[in-house]
Amino acid sequence: MKLTFSWNRPRAETQRPWCSVIVPAAGSASRMEGTDKILAPLGDRPVLMHTLRRLQECPYVDEIVVVTREDLMAPIGREVRAWKCTKVSRIVRGGRSRAESVWIGLGRVDERARLIGIHDGARPLVSRQVLEEVFRAAAKTGAAAPAVPVKDTIKRVDGRGCVAETVERSELRAVQTPQVFEADLIRAALQQARENELEITDDCSAVEALGMKVLLTSGSYENIKITTPVDLILGEAILRCQSE
Repeated sequence: MKLTFSWNRPRAETQRPWCSVIVPAAGSASRMEGTDKILAPLGDRPVLMHTLRRLQECPYVDEIVVVTREDLMAPIGREVRAWKCTKVSRIVRGGRSRAESVWIGLGRVDERARLIGIHDGARPLVSRQVLEEVFRAAAKTGAAAPAVPVKDTIKRVDGRGCVAETVERSELRAVQTPQVFEADLIRAALQQARENELEITDDCSAVEALGMKVLLTSGSYENIKITTPVDLILGEAILRCQSE
């Protein structure tokens, strides 16, 4: 079946679309030396609560759906209530992979949602400027994600680990979250990815597989993902600078 869409066309400014954000927070602690990164302390609260607070304060976000492991549902629920994250409508059990967890989240968002954002639970330092720019862009084009220029020189290697090619750095971007899409578009993209058993590295990849363009907006080098213990140290420093 051929899928056709009218997205990625410039849109006139209209009333702001109703927006749900899915927050995948079901990852393991495999690279955190046994510490669960979602509930690891960062400043005065757990990592996930910083993430939810940033989304809570964004005027473009109407609803938040947290997708996590079964063993974390109760602890996260307690933290959500304690920190008064009132936009969190549901905390649901995720799947075996991030893609499966996002798919589960899609089935639990409010039926009013016309835009759906997907934001890593372990990206607690996203700024209001990054959030607002990507939501505005997605409302106009149907698909947008924040990104930053790659600073390091990138080498492509062969099977022996030797340099095969130096990649042109000026054309490379490191894509971040939230990645924001029209609701029907991301549903169709992830459904096709599941049916074709596509290996997708992020949600933009699924949309790109439909032949659709994703507009990249300005990300921030502060919008880091907490993956290793060193990231927590860096996150503490960024948090202090943002608070000054």
